Amino acid sequence: MKKILFAVAASAAVFATSSAFAAPDDAGTGYIGLGVVGSHYKFDVPNATSTTDRSGDKATGKIYAGYNIDKTWAVEAGYTDFGKKGYDYTVGGAAGHVQTDAYSYYAAGKGTWPVNEQVALFGKLGVARNHNAVSTTGIASVSGGDNKTALYASVGAEYAVNKNVKVSLEYENYGKNNIDLGRKNGAITAGLRYNF
Repeated sequence: MKKILFAVAASAAVFATSSAFAAPDDAGTGYIGLGVVGSHYKFDVPNATSTTDRSGDKATGKIYAGYNIDKTWAVEAGYTDFGKKGYDYTVGGAAGHVQTDAYSYYAAGKGTWPVNEQVALFGKLGVARNHNAVSTTGIASVSGGDNKTALYASVGAEYAVNKNVKVSLEYENYGKNNIDLGRKNGAITAGLRYNF
C-alpha cells in the first residue's frame, strides 16, 4: 500500500510540473474533519501457541482540526483512537489472553501543493503523544500503560468537492510506543473535512 501511495504522489507531482493550476485560496480559514483509520496490529508472545490470529487489520476513527495560514501552510491537531485488540494464546498448555488499548494525539505543520483546481498533495510533520495500555490474564495477570512522545509525519492527497468540503487519503506514521505490543506505527486514513 505504501508503494501505491508513493507512486500516486510521484505521478501527481510530475503532472503538477507540466500543467497550470489555480487552487482554491483557503488562507485565513479554519477546518474540522473526521477520518476512518486503517491500522495493522501484531502480537508477539514468546513461546506461545496461537488460539486466535496474532496479527490483522482494524478500522477505527479520528477527529482533527486545523487553521490555514495561507494557501500553502497550515497547522493541524488531532486525536486518533486505534481501539482495543485482543489475542488468546497458550504457553506450555496454560491459556492466556493479552489486550491492548491504544490512542494518539498529534500536532503538526502542514504543507499543501496544488496539482489543479481540485486536487492537491500535502505533507505533515510534527509530534505525537502515543498511549498504549496493556492487560493480560492467565499465566501472569498484569496491567499497565505507557505514554511516549514521538515524531509524527504523513503524506497524502486531497480532493476539493466544493469550496468548503474536501476528502483526503493519507499515510500517517505516529512513531513508536515504549510498549511495542499490538498497534504498529503506521496507518492509512481516509478523511472528510469542512472549511469554515
